[in-house]
Amino acid sequence: MPSFDVVSELDTVETKNAVDNANRDLSTRFDFKGVDASFEYVQDTVVMKAQAEFQLQQMQSMLRDACSKRGVDTSALDPLKIDHTGRTFKQTIGFKQGIEQDIAKKMVKLIKEKKMKVQAAIQGDKLRITGKKRDDLQAAMALLRAEDFGQPLQFNNFRD
Repeated sequence: MPSFDVVSELDTVETKNAVDNANRDLSTRFDFKGVDASFEYVQDTVVMKAQAEFQLQQMQSMLRDACSKRGVDTSALDPLKIDHTGRTFKQTIGFKQGIEQDIAKKMVKLIKEKKMKVQAAIQGDKLRITGKKRDDLQAAMALLRAEDFGQPLQFNNFRD
């Protein structure tokens, strides 16, 4: 029986490259001359440091631009709270990976509402879709691509 998996994974190499590009952009920006600001990639998160909170917002925009140029989906970015220590503001940006249980349930519900001839099963942090015909599976992919679940989706392990 044909099947495929719906996953949400991050390309760590491209993400590191995007952080390096953002650091290079930061060093050439006129409004950041003489400012102690940096991006640092640490265990699937990006730590941004600056001297003011508004600079962190500008840096977040720079990171989004760099990610989109490198093909990293910006909907995977998950900004966390801003920490303030002395003269340094610090913000960690995480990346959403894996499909959470409630989002997977929404996907299954959507597929069942459309009365598609496929079965969806939640398997940990991914969703397995099986069906009798390849066309039904491709229709399910199109349906999931059309919806916005708040994180990027990839389809892999397509088997006949």
